[in-house]
Amino acid sequence: MAGRPPDDEAHPPYEVIAAARDNAMWCDLMCRTHGIPGTFTEHAWTNPVRTPPLYPDAVTLTPQASARDILENIDPGPGASVKDSFATLDLPGFDVLFEAQWIHRPAPGPTPTTWEVVEDAATLREWEQAHGARNLFREALLEESKIVFGRTGRTITSGAVITPAGGISNVFGPQAWPNTIAMAARLYPGRDLLGYESDPNPAMEHGFTTTGRLRVWLKP
Repeated sequence: MAGRPPDDEAHPPYEVIAAARDNAMWCDLMCRTHGIPGTFTEHAWTNPVRTPPLYPDAVTLTPQASARDILENIDPGPGASVKDSFATLDLPGFDVLFEAQWIHRPAPGPTPTTWEVVEDAATLREWEQAHGARNLFREALLEESKIVFGRTGRTITSGAVITPAGGISNVFGPQAWPNTIAMAARLYPGRDLLGYESDPNPAMEHGFTTTGRLRVWLKP
C-alpha cells in the first residue's frame, strides 16, 4: 500500500484542492442521478459499486489519501478506476490510464455570447447526442448544475457543464472555450473557474493556467 506523500507534496495549491473537491461533487451528482450515490470522507470520495461509463469509482480529496483509503471502499475488481487528484498514489494491480493537469482561471468579466442553458429533457438529449455520450446525462443533473450549449443553425454543435463552484467540464465543439467562459460569467459572476484537461493548451489560450498534475488509474 502507498505511504503518505513527501512534505513538498503535502500542501498543494488551494486551487487544486478546490478543483478536486468540485470534481468529486460532480462525479457524485452524476452517480446520484443513476441511483448510486457515493460517500465523502476526509481524504476521498468513493463509490462501492461500479460508476457510470467514463466516471471514476473514487476521487482523492487530499494528497494524504492512501491506497487503503481507496481500495477498501470500492469494488477493486477489473474495470475499477480511481482519480488520483494529486498524482501521489501507488495502486497495486492498476495501470495509469492517463495523466492530466488541473486548470484555473480568475473570475471572468461579462462578455457577449449566444449560448443558452439546457432547461428540458428534449434539449438535454440533443446536447448529449452532440457530446457523443449515450444515456449518461439524466435530467436531474439540471437541478444542481448548468449544462450549456451553442448551435450552428438549428443544431447543437458545442457545449459544456458548469457547476455552482465554477467547475468546467465536458467542453466540446467549435468556439467552446470562450463561450463556456462567457456563460460561466453570466451564471456565476465573480466565481473563479476550475477543471482539468489532458491537453490544457486550448483552455490556456483563454486565460487558464495549470495548477497541478493528476492521474487516472484503471484495473485491467
